[in-house]
Amino acid sequence: MSADARVAEEGSAHERAAAALASLDVAPGLEELEMGAARVQVDDKRMINCRADLNQLVPFKYEWAWQKYLDGCANHWMPQEVNMSKDVSMWKANDGQLTPDERLIVMRSLGFFSTADSLVANNLVLALYRHITNPECRQYLLRQAFEEAIHTHAYQYCIQSLGIDEGEVFNMYREVPSVARKAAWGLKYTQSLSDPTFKTGTPEDDQRLLRNLIGFYCVLEGMFFYCGFTQILSMGRRNKMTGVAEQFQYILRDESMHVNFGIDVINQIKIENPQLWTKAFQQEVTQMILEGTQLEVEYARDTMPRGVLGMNAAMMEEYLQFIANRRLVQLGLPEQFPGVKNPFPWMSEIMDLRKEKNFFETRVTEYQTGGALAW
Repeated sequence: MSADARVAEEGSAHERAAAALASLDVAPGLEELEMGAARVQVDDKRMINCRADLNQLVPFKYEWAWQKYLDGCANHWMPQEVNMSKDVSMWKANDGQLTPDERLIVMRSLGFFSTADSLVANNLVLALYRHITNPECRQYLLRQAFEEAIHTHAYQYCIQSLGIDEGEVFNMYREVPSVARKAAWGLKYTQSLSDPTFKTGTPEDDQRLLRNLIGFYCVLEGMFFYCGFTQILSMGRRNKMTGVAEQFQYILRDESMHVNFGIDVINQIKIENPQLWTKAFQQEVTQMILEGTQLEVEYARDTMPRGVLGMNAAMMEEYLQFIANRRLVQLGLPEQFPGVKNPFPWMSEIMDLRKEKNFFETRVTEYQTGGALAW
């Protein structure tokens, strides 16, 4: 019997719809639904491997996750709110306002960041979201994914405004070694989790998830962004490319919140699953942070072959070691670069490090919308 004949035999569209609903099974679904089940209690919730109904947002177990979601919403901004006219004039002038080294920094920053935020978004959607089994944390992950889209939009807006070759910038992660190595380092952690058959539930697989979280939150977002942020914001302080710098300041504020959320998630998983945080795994995590530090130092040397903007590669190396120490301490691990100082204290003023405190250090609620941020 043909498909058309079978449809005609089964009756009208209304009758077919009624028949389909009559046989609907309420149990199957993306999250198993159990009719008549008890309401979710706070103690039923866990960060990973939770069997409680993930469709019930409340009651909250992790109030800090919900607060971060609200803070992210309060920080909302859009790229086209930023005036790029002065940047366009300066970029196209060719009158010495921008040195070749400063132009290189702008190109490299747009090239790396335009790819990096796409990598982070893909990791959230394709690898991470389904393994975090807490609804308030998932709510923040959805907000973060949207912010990553805004960041990619911002880089495209800068590239389009300045009239830069889009193909050159967006393909830089496959053409420039110092950019490609950072992208490749992050991609291997997404590939580890994006297998549709992968599930958490064993110590080995739970540690795979932890590696992904640490790789993306502590290294890719928590270290790989800081050389470029410092370079572009230093330009803004010198009244150069102020539109690009303003957008990077908004992005830095968002990324600081992403890092702190991720570290809180990692530390909560450690609390709930202490068997995962073995001495061998701690050594592996320390090595991940050190690998990230070295890759970012390589990037700094590539983008700053000479001193520029009041900084040089040696100063950036110390700054990255300072950041690495901070990430290690936030994870409860010993510092690996004793005695290093922050050579760019003005970065703390721009990003307001009080907002970089994570939940396990202190809770901070000082945020403002993008339109109210003073530059």
